[in-house]
Amino acid sequence: MGTHILKMTFPFVFLLGCSTHTGTGALVGGGLGAMGGAAITGSGTGALIGAGLGVAAGALVGAVLDAEDRKALDRESPRTTRKIDRGEQLSTTDVKKMSKAGLSDDVIIHQIDATHSVFHLSSADIIDLKKAGVSQRIINHMIQTSP
Repeated sequence: MGTHILKMTFPFVFLLGCSTHTGTGALVGGGLGAMGGAAITGSGTGALIGAGLGVAAGALVGAVLDAEDRKALDRESPRTTRKIDRGEQLSTTDVKKMSKAGLSDDVIIHQIDATHSVFHLSSADIIDLKKAGVSQRIINHMIQTSP
């Protein structure tokens, strides 16, 4: 019975989004570990052990990727990295720098939310963001921060 529940719920794991590689790694690792543990042992205990091991391994791999994002941003804009560390409001320039550094949309959106950044974008700002390579998804999120 436990394995049937795992098989039915596992596809939904991928519908849940994490804003960091660590979180995503832990989520996916836990799901895969639970399925593997249940399949190997045929018990809920095996699923729990597999989930625990999967979470640990997935988080470790994700943390390495998060560190790579941080290094890339620090190379592109140490000032933006410091602002994020301090929880300071981000500017459109910071968003452009994060995008240029190759950070994913999810990571950039998470940083906008985590710093409680609010943007009042003009048409010129939107055009400038697009020219800088910022995705429409991020621009839409920035627009939605304005009260």
